[in-house]
Amino acid sequence: MEQLTLTREWDKTFPLSDKVSHCKVTFHNRYGITLAADLYIPKDAGDRKLPAIAMSGPYGAVKEQVSGRYAQAMAERGFLTIAFDPSFTGESGGQPRAVSSPDINTEDFCAAVDYLSTRDDVDPERIGILGICGFGGFAVNAAAMDTRIKATVAVTMYDMTRVSAKGYFDEADNADARHALKQRLNAQRTEDYRNGSYASAGGNPEVAPDDAPQFVKDYVAYYKTARGYHPRSLGSNEGFNTTAMLSLINMPILAYAGEIRSAVLLVHGEKAHSRYFSEDIFKKLDGNNKELYIVPDAVHTDLYDNLEKIPFGKIEEFFHKYL
Repeated sequence: MEQLTLTREWDKTFPLSDKVSHCKVTFHNRYGITLAADLYIPKDAGDRKLPAIAMSGPYGAVKEQVSGRYAQAMAERGFLTIAFDPSFTGESGGQPRAVSSPDINTEDFCAAVDYLSTRDDVDPERIGILGICGFGGFAVNAAAMDTRIKATVAVTMYDMTRVSAKGYFDEADNADARHALKQRLNAQRTEDYRNGSYASAGGNPEVAPDDAPQFVKDYVAYYKTARGYHPRSLGSNEGFNTTAMLSLINMPILAYAGEIRSAVLLVHGEKAHSRYFSEDIFKKLDGNNKELYIVPDAVHTDLYDNLEKIPFGKIEEFFHKYL
């Protein structure tokens, strides 16, 4: 495995709980990329094998932000958890940096299941996953492929392939718009190769313009302030590479979501701009072990860190039931 340089001090956007033990771990995916993760174990675990949950997201975030908060909270509730940085981002390996892939980012969840399945303190028949924002979509996609996953939670989910190919609210869902976008991205690809480096998409603005959509202002309020800023987060800094969208445009995920037999819980805010992603994929899911849970009065980023809005009790109940 690639040797990673991991930060040892506590550099999260949330305080360390006195109810859990924490350490850094690494594992590799099927493409040979080494992933970095934070491991959280309940201090009262004893010698028993625990149910386990692997977590990641939001899209462009690092484990020190949202997924780590969720992982620690679920460890407080009796689960062994890991929050991992996706390939090419954060402390995880992979070159070039700041890219995404609908295949590899789905595989990252499956690789986390590989790792958890082989730990002596985990019951391999009781493993779930949780994805936030864009990694909610990748988590559901992983559940459609990996039968070892017994339960999946997608929180404030995006389908990154849909929004990349069709725009927000599908407003650019036409061949001409996609062709123009691909022309621009492929021209940039040529420039990147000529320059020997990758142009950045720029990330979130330092200050949201007055006329920006409210959800952009909400992203800025999280990623660009002391509330959620992290130096390794793409969402807090330069963003993904400009050409990272290419595979997202051309390779839609969730084609087989309707064949998922394991349990799925979709959690979304009532007032989230992204709510339609969860509502639409829920229509494709089949079986009485699928649920869409709408959090009253919550916007997309409320489910990043608003402890009065995040339904940890509901998520705990779901995982206890199906793991």
